[in-house]
Amino acid sequence: MKALMGLLLLFVSGTVLAGDAIYTGFFSNKALDGYDTVAYFTEGKPVKGDSAYITEYKGAEWYFSSKQNRELFVKNPDKYTPQYGGFCAWAVAAKNDRAPGDPLQWTIVKDSDNTPKLYLNYDKKIKQRWEQDISGFIAMGDKNWPALLVN
Repeated sequence: MKALMGLLLLFVSGTVLAGDAIYTGFFSNKALDGYDTVAYFTEGKPVKGDSAYITEYKGAEWYFSSKQNRELFVKNPDKYTPQYGGFCAWAVAAKNDRAPGDPLQWTIVKDSDNTPKLYLNYDKKIKQRWEQDISGFIAMGDKNWPALLVN
């Protein structure tokens, strides 16, 4: 019975992930597992959000550590939303596939316009692979991502 339930969960989970613009996990609607996406830019580190400061964007709940950070996000969500919706940037680029992004395995990279962008990776080992060719992976990820939104 456990095997049947596991198989069913695997099938349903893959279906749920298909096409989602923001990674929220299987049993949650929290973007970045409840971490404050603005804090990566303003404090240079992951900071857990507070349930007192929530907003909704692209079908996900975004948690913030302060009212000010929530207001910054609401004014310009695309500035603070992680690239590839918080899915693992390396998986999007190297595998043309989706994998969960870990909010503790992150990188901010400035694009050609000198605009900082947030990227998440699956785990520490994958982040090390990502760091071997960040610009190359970003180029491939940017190419792959649009098709992953419709699959």
